[in-house]
Amino acid sequence: MDPIQLFELASRQAQWLTVRQNVVAGNIANANTPHYRAKDVQPFESVLQNTGVQMAATHRAHFTESPDAAQVTDVGMIDDVAVQQSGNTVALEQEMMKTGEIKRDYELNSGLVKSFHRMMLMTVRK
Repeated sequence: MDPIQLFELASRQAQWLTVRQNVVAGNIANANTPHYRAKDVQPFESVLQNTGVQMAATHRAHFTESPDAAQVTDVGMIDDVAVQQSGNTVALEQEMMKTGEIKRDYELNSGLVKSFHRMMLMTVRK
């Protein structure tokens, strides 16, 4: 039987979500700072590629490949958001959407771990 890597994967994603939330909070805090460049963390899929954890997919389009490394990078112009007169590239609307994504991903992560843990306890009890 193969070892269960769900808890390790969930832990890595929770760490990644924490880093991303800190970066987004820093962007929001510096929304009025002249010449501040917005930052973001590269996708979690790149963390999976760097750690060697392979996810099984039933269809090749279920998990998309991302060649980027998991690190904080400056964000350039995003969609309709341009550099402001002060030289700042933070778009509060985009940052608030990111915080919603982070919250949703964290809740999904913790819900999956809780359900899997409960399932494991049920099998041990019987």
